[in-house]
Amino acid sequence: MRDVYVIGASMTPFGRYYEKSVKDQTREAVSGALDDAGISQGDIDGAWFSNTTQSVLEGQYLVAGEVALRDMGFEGIPMTNVENACASASTAFNGAFTSIKAGFSDIALAVGADKMYAEDKERSFAIFDGAWDVHETEKTFANLAALGGDMEPPEGTVIPNAKRSPFMDVYAAFAKHHMRTFGSTQRQLAAVAAKNHKHSTLNSLSQYQDDMSVEDILDARLISWPLTLPMCSPISDGGAAAILVSEDALDRFPEARERAVKVHASVIGTGVSRTMDEVDKHLSHLAARRAYEMAGMGPEDMDVAEVHDATAMGEITQTECLGFCEFGQGGWIAEQGETTLGGRIPVNPSGGLESKGHPIGATGLGQIYELVTQVRGEAGARQVDGARNAIAENGGGIYGIEESVACITILGRT
Repeated sequence: MRDVYVIGASMTPFGRYYEKSVKDQTREAVSGALDDAGISQGDIDGAWFSNTTQSVLEGQYLVAGEVALRDMGFEGIPMTNVENACASASTAFNGAFTSIKAGFSDIALAVGADKMYAEDKERSFAIFDGAWDVHETEKTFANLAALGGDMEPPEGTVIPNAKRSPFMDVYAAFAKHHMRTFGSTQRQLAAVAAKNHKHSTLNSLSQYQDDMSVEDILDARLISWPLTLPMCSPISDGGAAAILVSEDALDRFPEARERAVKVHASVIGTGVSRTMDEVDKHLSHLAARRAYEMAGMGPEDMDVAEVHDATAMGEITQTECLGFCEFGQGGWIAEQGETTLGGRIPVNPSGGLESKGHPIGATGLGQIYELVTQVRGEAGARQVDGARNAIAENGGGIYGIEESVACITILGRT
């Protein structure tokens, strides 16, 4: 099967943009990717569109991609709408990749756009209410609550009762289990968040660009113990896009070849039946093993990573699942500085979801944009020195004791 390359990538600023519609975010992201690739809109022969929130907030339950893309002039080509919770955008990328790999497309567009802010905050939080089995909601949360065992917050901790995303309670349960099982600490969670907030000061597209110390993060408002506010990703508006081509199509655009980035692997995985202690069966770990096999590489070959840090606990879990350390050591390597810029394996140089932002339907392609930029050597002040191979992990939803889906992408310099 054919090799696949990214020749264009773009990301809008992530943040709160009441005045921008999904169509606006789509147009900005796609136009940026076309300009980056140096090709015209008419060269695209297939499109994959990712969006997760428009149905809840605006009632656009169907044909969201056709509506958004035809508004900017795309006509006559196949368009596929993608929803896979927080992994939607990387799933769209996988669809474009697979189509080219199989020979059904030569120049494909993957784009994700989402608006999560609404004047009615209750509607914004309602977005998350369908990201698990809605017939088993009580059972799911009971099982997650049990993960922490007898782990309790320090005496005197004020437990918040403010409205928040239920996923913060999910990640808090994961964190308590990790602390109970491996001895990881709240300070290690803060080390992850401090690192990502530091990285975000170097990224002009990040929603937040505030340098924060470990102590600042520990002293911040509690969301769901042991998670404080800066350890958690915000809701966001934004868009991101990538243009993928076959090697034959790449020959048509000689100017693009020099900056083309090869897609070594794109894998989607779901979970298998396991206990919480069977960490080697975590869906992200299984998907990563398949991706490494597809790429003919291993964790030791990766120079930079973007992972799904919906909270700091997410990053700890995923650095372990990607093989950057032993299971149980994700917090330790962050505390030792191994995952910071200049460290052994920089993780989330963009600032991650915690700082860059998390517009669900665009998040995975935002990761792709960052890694394409890194592999090209065009990341400026946040550039990872000598970055040649890069990996992204993007997860979504909850099923049982882990995410419902995980997407792994490996990119490399040609």
